Amino acid sequence: MNRREFIKHSAAAVAGTSLLLSACHRGTRRGGRQGLPEAEGKMTMRRNPNTGDEVSLLGYGMMRLPELPEGIARINANSHIDQQAVNELVDYALEHGVNYFDTSPVYCQGKSEEATGIALARHPRHSYFIATKLSNFSPDVWSRSESIAMFERSLRYLQTDYVDYLLLHSIGGSSAGKNSLQTFNGRYMDNGILDWLVEQKQKGRIRNLGFSYHGDISIFDMLLRWHDEGKYHWDFVQIQLNYLDWHYAKRNNPRNTNASYLYDELAKRGIPAVIMEPLLGGRLAKQPAHILREMKRMDINATPAEWAFRYAGTPADILTVLSGMTYMEHLVENCATYSPLRPITPEEDAMLMRLADAICALDAVPCTACNYCMPCPYGINIPAVFSYYNTCLAEGIIPEGDSNDSSFRRARRHWLIGYDRKVERIRQADHCIGCNHCLPHCPQRIDIPHEMQRIDGFVEQLKQS
Repeated sequence: MNRREFIKHSAAAVAGTSLLLSACHRGTRRGGRQGLPEAEGKMTMRRNPNTGDEVSLLGYGMMRLPELPEGIARINANSHIDQQAVNELVDYALEHGVNYFDTSPVYCQGKSEEATGIALARHPRHSYFIATKLSNFSPDVWSRSESIAMFERSLRYLQTDYVDYLLLHSIGGSSAGKNSLQTFNGRYMDNGILDWLVEQKQKGRIRNLGFSYHGDISIFDMLLRWHDEGKYHWDFVQIQLNYLDWHYAKRNNPRNTNASYLYDELAKRGIPAVIMEPLLGGRLAKQPAHILREMKRMDINATPAEWAFRYAGTPADILTVLSGMTYMEHLVENCATYSPLRPITPEEDAMLMRLADAICALDAVPCTACNYCMPCPYGINIPAVFSYYNTCLAEGIIPEGDSNDSSFRRARRHWLIGYDRKVERIRQADHCIGCNHCLPHCPQRIDIPHEMQRIDGFVEQLKQS
């Protein structure tokens, strides 16, 4: 199925009442919290064909939870998470139709599941769906006993006796000294854990079993081949999809796989897709002026984030779109975008594909700020370095031209001062020694040491000019 075909199919599937309601709420959004736009329509829901679950199109990714101020966090030895803020966000989400909450044993330095469990346990269990993962990345926890213990801890922290959606976390990646197939076998096959998870599903402790994919496409294809052969049944699969990665994931990084291929392979098998990184770690929410102008010509009121979420939610075989919403304003805006969804039209799709071309030309680092590369043994704040560099690219704050020109000097000063403010000097790119510790952990398969060297070279050039 090509992009135009599924845009046409998806738009037709939800065009009637949803488009009418959407046209109304676009013109009559009332002021939400702190004056933010809040939709008057209801959250768009998608039906899981395996269980009949009515799942909210917006899913809450619990990987970037609000944190306590540093001083208070040090006093509170149990957790650095601001639990009161998490409770408020979860309450608002449930109140506005969000019922899918995605977490993992490794999110938020291992505190996400516990914080998620505390917030959700205050509400009836039938009012929400919990998704968590078997995140046994390190060979230290590949043993059967350690992997089972991780699953049991998840249930305990989440204060539940069953998980609605359980994922094999980030299949396709590799660990140090192992290729992707050896890593997959070590995590799930040699220890018999995949068969054990199937048994837990039969016992009702797991309602839907699936996997999230990053990395080697041969592993993705292998698992779908198992599905076709009846060896293992996948109830859902989590993939990265956004308008940049639809055709340009490989152009951004030759080792990645275009979202068009991933989605099509799932759709033709009827496997519901859960979407991660609709904003590419926030990159698609910040656009340079020339791209923003094109978006405004099509819709004067729409934000870059709204365009990205509408795109990610349009295909009919998508169950939910995850967003890691740290702040209330992001949650309010995203709820409004999907209450209800206005599907992307063919004309809008063509515009976003043109903009994807322009965004690729910016030469940004394809980092999604997932933090899997952290902590760096040498203290570098890898996501912060990439975030600052990408933001400056998007906002056009890149010193260019004659170094003697006053505008160049102003831009250079702005860039260097901003760099020191956003990233502590002892955590900047110049401290990278190329140890490669981060490489096996990056789901985007970024050559992090190379990019650090490139950014450091740019910084040194600015300092010397």
